[in-house]
Amino acid sequence: VQLQASGGGLVQAGGSLRLSCAASGRTLSGYGIGWFRQAPGKEREFVAAVSWSGGSTSYADSVKGRFTISRDNAKNTVYLQMNSLKPEDTAVYYCAADRENLKRDRLVTATPLYDYWGQGTQVTVSS
Repeated sequence: VQLQASGGGLVQAGGSLRLSCAASGRTLSGYGIGWFRQAPGKEREFVAAVSWSGGSTSYADSVKGRFTISRDNAKNTVYLQMNSLKPEDTAVYYCAADRENLKRDRLVTATPLYDYWGQGTQVTVSS
């Protein structure tokens, strides 16, 4: 499966952006999807994840209450709505697919457990 992340850009602190992760090659309906981010000089970190059905979600503490992950399996797309953005949210954001989510029946946050990765989209939040 090929993933394409989009929707990044430059926004002022307090603003909002919506990222999209679109899939091609096969349906995403059986995959858990995660969003990760990587700031310059830092390791890639977990942001949010949604189960294959959309029934379960997980968030990093740093984004809880501000970010919302959702999916539309009919459109083969996963979204990350980001509100109340802070300068520390500045990073390249990546989406990734976990093909074992249906079998595993739980969300995972570790990058090695995700099988497919899209290219990143840059999010820059100015103060």
